[in-house]
Amino acid sequence: MAGENAFGVAFARGDGAVPEVFTALAAVNNVGGPSLTRSTIDVTAHDSPNGWMEFVGGLKDGGEVTIDVNYMPAAHDSLIADFNDKDPRNYRLTFPDDDQTQWGFPAIMTGFQPTAPVDDKLSASLTFKVAGEPTFS
Repeated sequence: MAGENAFGVAFARGDGAVPEVFTALAAVNNVGGPSLTRSTIDVTAHDSPNGWMEFVGGLKDGGEVTIDVNYMPAAHDSLIADFNDKDPRNYRLTFPDDDQTQWGFPAIMTGFQPTAPVDDKLSASLTFKVAGEPTFS
């Protein structure tokens, strides 16, 4: 089989305690990211072989994580505190593979956008800027 079923991914929020306890966010229906990127540094010189540009790896960026939820104010409005906090908080994605692969990352919440269409469910899109090195286990 070539692929994994995404159903069952969990997005969890750390409480900042030691040891840290993570609580899964309710009613998540879509997760995107982290969108890992790396800059490059141009090290081309007059003696670069055959006139080809040369590069080395630069700084890495964890990008953003986006979460879409079936918006439930009682369950999700506590996240407004994360939006108002200037300091990163730890979050974690747990994938539903056999190893329960986890991606942990510090992030700053940069967006909280609820939507209330007249003929559909309440929903919200949440955006988190990764603020450091993600961990993969």
